[in-house]
Amino acid sequence: MDYVSALVPPVVMAVFFIGLIVTIVKAQGGANKAKEDAVVDAALARAESAPRPAKDTGA
Repeated sequence: MDYVSALVPPVVMAVFFIGLIVTIVKAQGGANKAKEDAVVDAALARAESAPRPAKDTGA
C-alpha cells in the first residue's frame, strides 16, 4: 500500500492543475472579453497621456 500513498499527492496536484488550466482557457473570451479589453485600453491610454518627467543630462 506504500505505492498508493506515494501516488495520491501527485495525482491530486495533477487534477487541480488541469482544473486550473481549464478554468484559465475558458476565461479567455466570452462575455467578459470586451470588458477586460476596455479596461486594458483605458489603462494604456492613461499611461500614454501621463506627462513624463524631463530627463537630467547630468552635465
